[in-house]
Amino acid sequence: MTTTISHGGLTIASELYNFVNDDLLNGAAITSQEFWDGFDAAVHRLAPKNAALLAHRGKLQAQIDDWLKQHAAGGIDQAAYELFLTEIGYLCKDGPDFTIDTANVDAEIATIAGPQLVVPVTNARYALNAANARWGSLYDALYGTDALSEDDGATRSGGYNPARGAKVIAFVRNILNEAVPLAPASWDDVTGLSVVDGGLQITVGANTAALADASQFVGHTGAADAPDSVILINNGLHFEIIIDASGAIGRADKAHINDVLAESALTSIIDLEDSIAAVDAEDKVLTYRNWLELMRGTLTETFEKGGKSLTRKLHSDKPYIAADGQQKQLRGRALMLVRNVGHLMTNPAITMSNGEEIPEGIMDAFMTVAGALPDFADKRNSLTGSIYIVKPKLHGPEEVAFAVEIFEAVEDLFKLAKNTIKIGIMDEERRTTVNLRECIREAKSRVAFINTGFLDRTGDEIHTSMDAGAMIRKGDMKASTWIAAYEDWNVDIGLACGFSGRAQIGKGMWAMPDMMAAMIEQKIGHPQAGANTAWVPSPTAATLHALHYHKVDVFARQAELASRERASRSDILTVPVASRPNWNDDDIHAELRNNAQGILGYVVRWIDQGVGCSKVPDIHDVGLMEDRATLRISSQHIANWLYHGVCDEALVLAVMKEMAAVVDRQNSDDPAYQPMAGNFEHSIAFKAACDLVFEGRQQPSGYTEPVLHARRLQKKAEIAAS
Repeated sequence: MTTTISHGGLTIASELYNFVNDDLLNGAAITSQEFWDGFDAAVHRLAPKNAALLAHRGKLQAQIDDWLKQHAAGGIDQAAYELFLTEIGYLCKDGPDFTIDTANVDAEIATIAGPQLVVPVTNARYALNAANARWGSLYDALYGTDALSEDDGATRSGGYNPARGAKVIAFVRNILNEAVPLAPASWDDVTGLSVVDGGLQITVGANTAALADASQFVGHTGAADAPDSVILINNGLHFEIIIDASGAIGRADKAHINDVLAESALTSIIDLEDSIAAVDAEDKVLTYRNWLELMRGTLTETFEKGGKSLTRKLHSDKPYIAADGQQKQLRGRALMLVRNVGHLMTNPAITMSNGEEIPEGIMDAFMTVAGALPDFADKRNSLTGSIYIVKPKLHGPEEVAFAVEIFEAVEDLFKLAKNTIKIGIMDEERRTTVNLRECIREAKSRVAFINTGFLDRTGDEIHTSMDAGAMIRKGDMKASTWIAAYEDWNVDIGLACGFSGRAQIGKGMWAMPDMMAAMIEQKIGHPQAGANTAWVPSPTAATLHALHYHKVDVFARQAELASRERASRSDILTVPVASRPNWNDDDIHAELRNNAQGILGYVVRWIDQGVGCSKVPDIHDVGLMEDRATLRISSQHIANWLYHGVCDEALVLAVMKEMAAVVDRQNSDDPAYQPMAGNFEHSIAFKAACDLVFEGRQQPSGYTEPVLHARRLQKKAEIAAS
């Protein structure tokens, strides 16, 4: 039984109350009494506004449903549809041109382009890996993945394979030839490196060479005549060439190069939202504690690997001797942003005077800012003294304005300078997309980030347009009219609002962590599209994706794109319905199986084990890094097909049971896994998956959180009682 403590108009779970008083506020320039008094007043002022915004969401959706029921049967008249959306206030009128004036933005966000790693805060080991992913070994990333083929004997299995090692080295030398070329030589021929008179001298046999651009030499470590490493720069990103004549690779290398490190994840999003399962005070304390310890620099995790006990901690900065002879440092960690939850969910950790649960997004804002305060002392995270909060699932300008109002209340309580808290706006809801410029205007002095998210955005597209008709197959969505316009529109609006050189324009996740060759081939499309960051699922993926930012000068690319014709908002509002569905039974079964398997594979870990993000095998046993966004699109797609009679409940239930057996097989090696097949009446996870589908049309904006939270709390109660 959870014990509680009352403070003013709040009833707080003792576990959270004690954590805040004894740990979170330890060292803060505010007493616990001052915190709880100010928090109490802010919550009771802000919560009714939160509720009103959610009610407005529901009102708009009901109006859209009614209009589509009356007008969509013969095909949507686009002009009439857009006029209707304007009349009800769904589409906003654009105000005058403006540019953002956000100040004190760190270089990793404003002026350097590179990968962004997203990680669940509840897994301390993963969080440490993300923070430490600022630097990665190109040799390891290439050798240990499918980034390079295993042809000609270059296999990965077994011990060290010299044939694969040679292929890795050749690949990296080619990267150096492209990114930091020599004159008049090739990195393939280098036999030695030294620093002479503040410049890099390269030995090529009996001759010497130099960098084609001498300014790309940043510095070195060790002795100048025999350095331990040499540091180079291209497009704002660093390489560190490790030199070790006794190293496993270096002793056989004619230049004694033992490795090449690439500056990789410039930023990481420490996630309290879609990638975690946090439903009560116990869970929330874990999220806040891990974030606090990341900001303090004290987070550690001990684990077993290869029969040995290892302890992971945060990396320090990298000292070096600059070209001018001064002692300097390179950042050793990714700049960490924190993603709070959106406006929808509440949490039982705190209840208000009216007995209702606290809006979780309000709680997150106060707690995560409190957790970031220790960084002001040593500025190991933000050199500019900023706190970066990524805010998801915002619907339109009013909801962005409310997020800003929450942050203002937090700044007032902690006596922080105005706009200390920066906002990252997730462009993943339809009403935010079509009103993106006005959303940015509401936060023009604190916005530091916008990005696209295909999965959540598609889930909202399906739910918003549920009454328009049966949606096209999920796999066809990426080729639809609206999605291409949406991706371009995000960049166009960001550039028009002055983001280049001041804030991030981001793109979505590469979800296949084992398919690095495909990522290297395809994900270059993100910097080419004008995005100065894009999401990756692992430190290794960050290291390999960083190579794309050496190939593409993103800020030059943004300058080119700034003059193109803006994407069409009408295209974005083109609903992806199948005008003449001609799917046969096999097509329908295949689509349902694919969606159902993905839902079950994710939900069973969320409900039974509290795992919000993991590598989930798809129907073809390909591991995909999944979070709630995937769940939203899949559940909404089946709900749509059910609603429009493409399939019926009996067929969907049969497919769910069939796929449950598949998911059971895929998890058979997990000793903590609880099978669903044969236990359908009692498996809370299976019931949750079915709720998401059969009740999907009734879920607010098609979100999965209400079902997941309710069923996870039920599962936790079952575990506690057993």
